[in-house]
Amino acid sequence: MNNNNELLEALNILEKEKDISKDTLLDAIENSLITACKNHFGKADNVKVNINRDNCNFSVYAEKVVVEEVEDNVTEISLANAKLIDSKYELGDIVNVEIKSKEFGRIATQNAKNVILQKIREEERKVLFNQYYEKEKDVVTGIVQRYVGKNVSINLGKVDAMLNENEQVKGEVFGPAERIKVYILEVKDATKGPKVLVSRTHPELVKRLFEAEVTEVKDGTVEIKSISREAGSRTKIAVWSHNPDVDPVGACVGQNGARVNAIVSELRGEKIDIINWSENPAILIENALSPAKVVSVIADADAKTASVVVPDYQLSLAIGKEGQNARLAARLTGFKIDIKSETQAKEAGENFEVMEEE
Repeated sequence: MNNNNELLEALNILEKEKDISKDTLLDAIENSLITACKNHFGKADNVKVNINRDNCNFSVYAEKVVVEEVEDNVTEISLANAKLIDSKYELGDIVNVEIKSKEFGRIATQNAKNVILQKIREEERKVLFNQYYEKEKDVVTGIVQRYVGKNVSINLGKVDAMLNENEQVKGEVFGPAERIKVYILEVKDATKGPKVLVSRTHPELVKRLFEAEVTEVKDGTVEIKSISREAGSRTKIAVWSHNPDVDPVGACVGQNGARVNAIVSELRGEKIDIINWSENPAILIENALSPAKVVSVIADADAKTASVVVPDYQLSLAIGKEGQNARLAARLTGFKIDIKSETQAKEAGENFEVMEEE
């Protein structure tokens, strides 16, 4: 029997500090001792290991059959030797013979140590992977470490994540030790620990920031129905309230714009349009083209197309710089939107009805 107070203490510390189960490590030690026997004796089918889970005392013994004439020292014991252990043993009985070889002890100890270290590494990796896998598709705060080529290494606490060039907002430059919020795209299990890929351009980043900033979004009273984003420039979100007494746009904007401004600040000045969602496609499209005023919308829900007429002086605003406003509105609503000014519509001979004020 081997007394192992030091081992017990070490396992308790590992369990506490690294969140690695003591039982998992004891199982690994058990297997390592059996492997050491196999290496030492050539086989270990009859070897058993007893580990007391409370105090880590352990014994290693071989089950040997009592025979008249020993042909295999590893699996057999003579009747005379068995009687020395206990006079009750007869031919054919199984005797548990403790393995105490010094040579074996040295090999077993080294083997157990290697197995424990390997198991600790494996378990640490598993624990870390699970911790960050649970955060996949969520937003976390990280600290900028350094640029690796055009990619950015970001420390998330226990692991470093990689913000690849194609997930960076054009024009954003980070300084060392700067704190930034990132969206966890994917967590992969790799040999050196979890590989975490993050994004600053994903539309869900904006959604998660609103969840963190706006209580009504977090508790489900206000729902973000749709979101379209051109990272670093502009985002449009369509919101809906499940409570008629709660104004969804007002809740997201916050008092004096406090809530939306906090998000704009985190996104370094990206403009955010918050609009009311409507089940009526025409109203939804009109809202989506905000801040432009709309004269008329004719929407085909089946073909997912819409013809929109705007006042002449609002045409460039409706289309937006380089077509951005129209593009984001189309993505937000899922409709292909054709925008004309009143003059263009009249010249084309189109009939249109003026939208009523809500």
